[in-house]
Amino acid sequence: MGKIKNKSKPLQALIAAFVAMLLAATPAIAMADMVGIDVSGWQAENVTCTAQYDFAVVKVSQGVGFESGSWRTQAKCVTDRGKSLGLYHYAGGNNAASEADYFVAKARDYIGRAVLVLDWESYQNAQWGNGDWVREFVQRVHTLTGVWPMVYTSAGYLNQIPSDVRANCGLWVAQYASNAPTGYQSRPWNYSIYGEAMRQYTSNGWVSGYGGPLDLNYFRGDAGQWQAYANPAGAAKPVTPPQTEKPPTQTIDLQALATATIRGDYGNGQQRRAALGANYDKVMAIVNQRLGTTAVVQQQTTAATRVTVRPGDTMSGIASRTGLWPLSRWSVPSGNPNLIYPGQVVTYNGGGSVATGSNAPPATRTVTVRAGDTLSDIAARLGISYTQLTGYRSGNPNVIYPGEVLHY
Repeated sequence: MGKIKNKSKPLQALIAAFVAMLLAATPAIAMADMVGIDVSGWQAENVTCTAQYDFAVVKVSQGVGFESGSWRTQAKCVTDRGKSLGLYHYAGGNNAASEADYFVAKARDYIGRAVLVLDWESYQNAQWGNGDWVREFVQRVHTLTGVWPMVYTSAGYLNQIPSDVRANCGLWVAQYASNAPTGYQSRPWNYSIYGEAMRQYTSNGWVSGYGGPLDLNYFRGDAGQWQAYANPAGAAKPVTPPQTEKPPTQTIDLQALATATIRGDYGNGQQRRAALGANYDKVMAIVNQRLGTTAVVQQQTTAATRVTVRPGDTMSGIASRTGLWPLSRWSVPSGNPNLIYPGQVVTYNGGGSVATGSNAPPATRTVTVRAGDTLSDIAARLGISYTQLTGYRSGNPNVIYPGEVLHY
């Protein structure tokens, strides 16, 4: 076809040229959210080296005595790939300033480069429900580093985060529409309704580069906005270790160490033996008893065992979880074994037998986890308390996987 010059619409041509000029003069604005994962020591050491993500948040520490053996490798893979990094500390409910000191001492090489996070959950947290503890922790981190950490918690417990903390710290909110397998979602259920900076919307996420379930998240911003949380207005400052690397003297919670061991935080073989040190034999005895990998024998118990009551606990559930029977050997603050409250400490006074006696549990039965199940769902189907269900491989009652076989 030949070329035909159109002279009939000079006004439209002029407008089009003017709009084009405006567009050319206007810089592009990137508003895309980032998608990412959060990982712990029980996952593969190379998970952040292979999985697809824009950002990854890595567990560094818990309480004042636990450091993930994998976090440095996991963090290095994030930065080596040019991705955005976050580092988190799981609250253990010890002295808040001491936990902040411990976390900062471990993470100090990444101050100003990684978003810092407090993970505020009920499990193994003796200060659960105490918003002042959260305030003291984040203020101490800010004093040491010049950075306000984000705070992670479930949507149902946002009321535990004080308003002044929310004014200074970004919120990372966990809320799942379901826990069915999913990939990255651009707009998960209830997107942004809490004014959160970040949302975790599943623990059953599947992404290319990693063959296992992951926590999936979105961050409401780009890499530049992520960096603003890591180093607001260049305020981050070098950190002088606030304490020695040796944790302060504390009571050893062998049950908590056993849970972390089953979860995979201490690795296997020699790595596990080195991590647990003098507690190795005692912890492994508890692990073997829980997993049923050794015969249960009538073993006399001489030392008292102290256990912090979790939400939903019953004394029979605690006895099942610890393997310490009969119930008559347990002391509770109220004096009534049917009247216990979350946060209380109950004590097994020894002298009885492990998994024996007139109050020993019935023969173990099993149930298989279905897609979308929670422990509460399963317990409701069976007509039992969720604390009577054991054997989930994560060690976390909020994280179970389809196909797992649980015991009760």
